[in-house]
Order: sequence, then structure tokens, then C-alpha cells
Amino acid sequence: MKSPPLIEAFLEMMSAERGAADNTLAGYRRDLEDASAAIPGGLAEAATDDLRRYLGSIAARGFAAASQARKLSALRQFFKFLYTEGLRPDDPTGTLDSPRKARPLPRTMSEGETGRLLDLAAAEAADDGMAASAKIAAVRMHALMEVLYATGLRVSELIALPVTVALRDERFFAVRGKGGKERMVPLSRRAMAAMRAWLGTRRLMPALDASPHLFPAASESGHLSRQVFARDLKGLAARAGIPAARVSPHVLRHAFASHLLQNGADLRAVQQLLGHADISSTQIYTHVLEERLVRLVNDHHPLAD
Repeated sequence: MKSPPLIEAFLEMMSAERGAADNTLAGYRRDLEDASAAIPGGLAEAATDDLRRYLGSIAARGFAAASQARKLSALRQFFKFLYTEGLRPDDPTGTLDSPRKARPLPRTMSEGETGRLLDLAAAEAADDGMAASAKIAAVRMHALMEVLYATGLRVSELIALPVTVALRDERFFAVRGKGGKERMVPLSRRAMAAMRAWLGTRRLMPALDASPHLFPAASESGHLSRQVFARDLKGLAARAGIPAARVSPHVLRHAFASHLLQNGADLRAVQQLLGHADISSTQIYTHVLEERLVRLVNDHHPLAD
């Protein structure tokens, strides 16, 4: 069964002039036929309000924001074609708003999984039966892990840390983040101990000990690359029995923020620790706050189930 004539003309144009693939054409056909069947009087004569009601109806039918956006894109292309070909004097899609896509929740790790990674990193760093090169890598990884989880640094900030951070006996240090903005971040006692252990290993190698970077490497930047750290972290995760695909330096940054909020930290404080210029960037973690509030009510409200 053929589509209405103007939809067929549009599809022929997309095939002949744009070289649209068969799957693309089939998608356009489905979306435009659905709209044509739902709008009284047919799609070609639809006014802006008709299209707005149609888009509202597909949202009510449970279509995801991405599907709604795809259908709106098909409508925009169709009416642009009609206007360009002189088949319609206006484009009714001009003032239609695109559906807002829900921001995906950040990938993170549980406190138990993070603890397993840290414990394994500590155990490997303490293993004196390793070959020298493996021992160096293990001590460095332990320091990287402890500092990352203690601070929530971006991976670019972590790998470029100056060695002076580990030389001071202070629980906070300043880091310069995006836009050159400086912020204070905390160090746990475990992170300080892991850094000192790494300094002791580092001093045994003159080529490394002379570097101004805490995690030096023979690279153009002079410090460890994010790719090497990410690769080694995935290896650690696999040895800990955690799927490597679920673990990355950024996932550990998310874990830092999520675990703080789960344990009562204020969203504004987490914003400052992460170095977010806008609170909206930190609000991806509001699901953690919501879960905490539900748990609080369930645990303490006298009428809770």
C-alpha cells in the first residue's frame, strides 16, 4: 500500500537527491504515515497546532524522548521539502520545540566494589614477590587509585599532579581545573600513605626522581598518559572480578561523588570538590539524594512500612 502522494514524492526526493539508504527511507515512511493517520485532514495540510497535538499524543503513548525527536526530525524534513518545492506557503514545524532528552545517569560503582579495587591495589603494591617492573607499576597504581578516590579529580588533573603534592604533610591541596579555576581538594590518610610509598619507589629511579610530576613518564607531556592509566585500571578491575567495561577513571570520579552524597554530603560541597562551575553539572547525582531521602523516611518515619 502506497503512502499519500506527497509523502511518496518526498521519499523519492530523499532517495534520488540525497541518496538516503533503504533503512532511512523506511524510517521516514513509518514516521510520516503514523503522523498522517493521526492528524485529521492528513499530514500535508496540518497546522502547527495539529503537529503539536500529535507530538503530545506520541509522548502520552510512552515514546521515549529520542523517538519523539526522530519523528519531529522527519516532520521537519517533510515540510521543508513541501515549502522548498512551492507545495506549501509555510513551514508549520518552525516553532515546534524539540523534546528534552533525559540526562543519562552517570555510571558508578558501589562502595563494596570500590573497596575491592582499593584493597587489591594495596595488596599488589605490598607484594614483594613481583618482578621489579611489575612492582613499580603496582605501587604507582595503588597511589593513583587512593588519590583518585580520595579527591574525585578529573583524570587529566590526576595524572598531571606535581610531585610537591606528595612532599607536604597536609590534608588538602590546590588543583587547577577547567578554565584555569583553582579549588581545594582533600587527601585521605590512606592516599597520603600510598603517595609516600610511591615516592619511596620513585626515588630508586633517578630518571623518575628528577621529574616535577608525581607520576612521571617518558612521554611528550612528561607524565603518565590517561590511556595507560585507563588500561592498567581495567586490568586491576578484571583481577578483582569486576567487568573491565564497567570501570574507568571517570567512573571512579562518579563513585567519589555518589558515595559522598549517599553518606550525607551536601550537593553544593560536592560541586566544589568536583570543580563544577555550575550546579546543574552536579545535579546528575540528584538520584542519589532521592534514594537517600526515601531510605531516611522508610527508616525513621513512624508510619513507614
